[in-house]
Amino acid sequence: MATEFLHGELTYKLIGLGMEVHGQLGSGFLERVYENSLMILLRKNGIRAEQQVPIKVRFQGEVLGDYCADIIVERKVILELKAADRITDIHKAQALN
Repeated sequence: MATEFLHGELTYKLIGLGMEVHGQLGSGFLERVYENSLMILLRKNGIRAEQQVPIKVRFQGEVLGDYCADIIVERKVILELKAADRITDIHKAQALN
C-alpha cells in the first residue's frame, strides 16, 4: 500500500494525477504545459501546491544560489517535472539533489 513510503498517500495521489495529465495530453509538449496542467488537477483535488519556488542551496553554511522547484506540494513533496523520451542518470541526480 502507498502508506509504506514517506508521505505515501500523498505521493500515490500525485503519481495518479501525473498519469492523468499524461494520459490526456500525451507526449510532445514543453514541461511548462504539463506543470500548468498538473496544477489545475491539484487545485481541483484540494491539494495545496506552489509553482516555481526558489530554494536556497547551501554548502557549509553558505548560500551558493537558488534552485527553482517546479512544484512543491503541501510543503512536503518537491515535484521535478521532465518532458523527455527517457529518464537519464542526470535527471535522476537532479531529482535526488
